[in-house]
Amino acid sequence: MSEAGGTQDQGLVNLRWAHALVDGLAAAGVTRAVISPGSRSTPLALACDRHPAIRSWVHLDERGAAFLALGQAKADGMPSLVIATSGSAPAHWYPALLEASLSHIPLLLLSADRPPELQAWGVNQTLDQQKLFGDRIRAFYPAGLPEDDAESLRRIRLFGIRAVERSLGVDPGPVHINLPFREPLIPVAPPSQWPKGIGPGFPIFRQRLALDPMQMRDLATRLAGRPGLIVCGPNKDGAGFAPAVVELADALACPVLADPLSGLRFGPWNKHRLLSRYDFILRRKSVDELPPPAWILRFGAAPVSKSLLGYLASVDARQLLVAPHGDWPDPVQRGAELIRCDPGEFCRGLIAEEPAPGPESSCRAWLELAAEALPDFTAEVADDRPFEGLVIRDLLRALPADSVLFSGNSQPIRQLDSWSGFDAKPLRVFCNRGASGIDGNVATLAGIADVHPGPVVGLIGDLTLLHDLNSLGAARERPLVIIVFNNGGGGIFGQLPQAELDSFQRYWLTPQHLDLQQAARLFGLHYRCIERQGDFPSALAQALAEPFCHLIEVIIDREYSLRRQRAYWLGSTSSGG
Repeated sequence: MSEAGGTQDQGLVNLRWAHALVDGLAAAGVTRAVISPGSRSTPLALACDRHPAIRSWVHLDERGAAFLALGQAKADGMPSLVIATSGSAPAHWYPALLEASLSHIPLLLLSADRPPELQAWGVNQTLDQQKLFGDRIRAFYPAGLPEDDAESLRRIRLFGIRAVERSLGVDPGPVHINLPFREPLIPVAPPSQWPKGIGPGFPIFRQRLALDPMQMRDLATRLAGRPGLIVCGPNKDGAGFAPAVVELADALACPVLADPLSGLRFGPWNKHRLLSRYDFILRRKSVDELPPPAWILRFGAAPVSKSLLGYLASVDARQLLVAPHGDWPDPVQRGAELIRCDPGEFCRGLIAEEPAPGPESSCRAWLELAAEALPDFTAEVADDRPFEGLVIRDLLRALPADSVLFSGNSQPIRQLDSWSGFDAKPLRVFCNRGASGIDGNVATLAGIADVHPGPVVGLIGDLTLLHDLNSLGAARERPLVIIVFNNGGGGIFGQLPQAELDSFQRYWLTPQHLDLQQAARLFGLHYRCIERQGDFPSALAQALAEPFCHLIEVIIDREYSLRRQRAYWLGSTSSGG
């Protein structure tokens, strides 16, 4: 079936249309595009390539491309374009857009499409792309067929501006634009007649939810003079939140339980009320054995620690949720009040009300329990088998200030929660905790490295690496360090009841027995295998010093590691094997 079209230069019409859209996106602040090769998306690729404000990356795999763009947006909060051809190609974006949606990360998805006359006729590589992602995105915009008159070009340019504004709105997230193109896709006119340039800017100012003064006064009265607790889960509210919340903790004389993704553990602010190893406390103590809070202020998403979630579900205290976005961050369903406000502004507003502090004895009791949870790695150092707690200790010591650490899900983020502690050295810690998947982690790490100038290190598991193995092609082009905990499969399941089943290894552990050195060689990465803990610091130092992509495989004895962790959970660090 032929495509409709007249005698005009359809390829030039397509390109002018695509250029006007990209120019609108750039006018609103977009500077990046991640493109997967394809035919129908040719006008969009050419428009990005020729636009002076857009820098483009190419990733062969659409799933990896979307995660690469997600990593870029995580690093600086600005959306990247993701471009793919028609058919099943944009469907591969789905895992990344789910993560972006749940994590409130802006993303702009531009799918090329077949024109209307080719739809529903069995034409190859054609499917219904209208509202392809349902309600998992913030907005869907059907662009319509390209037109070449001045009014239409002005409209499609404004279309791009609208998409950026929606992606960066009160509830940031992914936006999808579907763009049908008729063939031919390449202009007949010579490149000298192709559009190139940039129009006037259209600055987008992010909306922030304002404080309600009456609500602040009421809250200050209700919290004043009573023992309380601040819990900070994963958040992306920037450097201004950390100093504000620790100042609020001083004003209220309460401890702060800081998740590894809260942004509180690493930086120059005062940490004398900060607890990072609360997971050990909550595993050893029942609710009745802990200092009882009258209230709990909760910031951010659900914390990594299952023990902390269990505590929040069972403690008898009024829990107040501070959330700037449209979701309801209360997985334990114990929230008694929801406050829609920027978290940093909330802290500063509550401090301004000068609430009376609670009793110092309650905070002191929590801090004394935290001191008892400090790890003693004497047995692990003597054994010299790699142990996650020691790897994380040595890693955090070696990272220069202002580095980025990206953690995989499952075991790595839980190990980071348990062992990282805190430090005055500023570090940024990322993890894809929206959907908590193991997909796209290598691509996300590579995307972060595109934006962040300092050292960028990933800490992931062996199955996570294999799940995104082809993104090592993108990682190869960047000065990254990828540390892989190889514990022979899904080690996280060894801590669950499924570990007692006869079919545990086949259906849950799923060891792959693949040679990661061969994978590193295939993609041209520098490789080291660590089988003794004492070899790790020097291998890491070398990797951080060289401008290449390094893959460091750390062999973890799963049974040994689990025994050592259980010893700490029980409050005993004796050797025991």
